[in-house]
Amino acid sequence: MLNIVLFGPPGAGKGTQSEKIIAKYKLVHISTGDLFRKHLSEGTELGLLAKKYMNEGHLVPDEVVIGMVKEKINENRMVSGFIFDGFPRTVPQAEALEGFLKQINAQINGMVALEVTEDELRARLLERGKTSGRADDQDMEKINTRIQVYHNETTPVAEYYKAKGKYHGVYGIGAIDEIFNNICVEIESLK
Repeated sequence: MLNIVLFGPPGAGKGTQSEKIIAKYKLVHISTGDLFRKHLSEGTELGLLAKKYMNEGHLVPDEVVIGMVKEKINENRMVSGFIFDGFPRTVPQAEALEGFLKQINAQINGMVALEVTEDELRARLLERGKTSGRADDQDMEKINTRIQVYHNETTPVAEYYKAKGKYHGVYGIGAIDEIFNNICVEIESLK
């Protein structure tokens, strides 16, 4: 089983590259955003719990997020692997994921991190904002806040995987196919 954490700041190209990775390696995509939307729309117990926290303006606790991820993995046990997108966001989430995967005789093979300069991220997000309609991609102050939150809260997850020898950085600026080919080189080294 091949399990990859796709990592990078907002605007790094994770969405574009994850589609290509999924198609080539036949992995199941696990996105916490997608899981939240699914559970909220279906009114599941986990969805109602997540909604309660979000309505109060709080982050959804790790145990709720992890519960959704575990459920998705358990529903897809006979697959060739998973690509985790937007998860884990915290070191406790990474530790919980590792513990759960160990229970089912699996592991995270590696983190593939798209490395992009902040100036490039800002330009990409502003450009995406013109076509996506996303308000958070059209406001430079919000873009800067998102980049700062990424550095403050999410970067420790990269350090966690670096300490385990599982971090694989890929230069994320250039032609989409060129970046994808570089990602594939890293993925092939994980098998």
